[in-house]
Amino acid sequence: MGKIALVLSGQGAQYTGMGKELYDCSPAAKKIFETADSVRPDTSAQCFEGDKETLSRTCNTQPCVMAVDLAAAAAVIEKGIKPDCIAGFSLGEIAALGLSGMLSYEDAFKLVCKRAELMDIASETDKGTMVAVVKLPPEKVEEIASRFDRTYPVNYNGPAQTVVATTIENADKIVEAAKEEKGRGVKLAVSGAFHSPFMHSAAVGLAEYLKDVEFADPKMPVYSNYTAKPYEGDYKALLTAQTENPVRWQTIIENMINDGVDTFIEAGPGKTLAGLIKKINADVKIYNVEDKASLEALAL
Repeated sequence: MGKIALVLSGQGAQYTGMGKELYDCSPAAKKIFETADSVRPDTSAQCFEGDKETLSRTCNTQPCVMAVDLAAAAAVIEKGIKPDCIAGFSLGEIAALGLSGMLSYEDAFKLVCKRAELMDIASETDKGTMVAVVKLPPEKVEEIASRFDRTYPVNYNGPAQTVVATTIENADKIVEAAKEEKGRGVKLAVSGAFHSPFMHSAAVGLAEYLKDVEFADPKMPVYSNYTAKPYEGDYKALLTAQTENPVRWQTIIENMINDGVDTFIEAGPGKTLAGLIKKINADVKIYNVEDKASLEALAL
């Protein structure tokens, strides 16, 4: 058997009730939620009871999804499964820093709360949105994006799915342009144009906040959204850059496979990452853990 990678969910995967079964069935998961609540009171209540509107606000989404990411990962490890490496999609990368020991769980939760606050402010100050383009290769999406001002490919999710950040005014035009190229554009229900220059003020604020945060070296490789390679060098610079630069998910998964990974476990709400990985490489084994049934079904 090859290596096992844990991959941690990002923003957009949230739903009402997420994590509740893990809280009830796993002592390790319960401890994660208690830690989250000690840093940010009522985080677990928002996960378990928050409505769609509440959970869609960036300042709530990020700490809540991270709590479920870490709870699911803790439940997997509690089961005796030891990951060899980790990657997190967007905010999931902050959870990965905690899981790898680069940050304490408390500091990771404080960091994600600050990141969410800064990105929320940036979204209000410089309004933008995002459009997922499917059925087209990344190169074609890059060409489409180049036709419009303030339009940037930001999530390289797979061979036929790339998300662009853009102005609200350009979103419908990009959907139409994708259609003309025999692809399909889908406007996303997001509160901002993440991982793009729209988030520059958030990146500046995060860099300032990180000056007072101490990082340890990771206990296992953590693949960076920014470089698609394991964290090395200036950890703070990599994390800051992630805020306003693309998530290179396809390259991360390909690099993990090249490094010996043949089994992926998505920890956190939903199955989005599992679906993306299947389209990147159909030969690897893929699981997801988000509730009691999926945890019990995980047998490696």
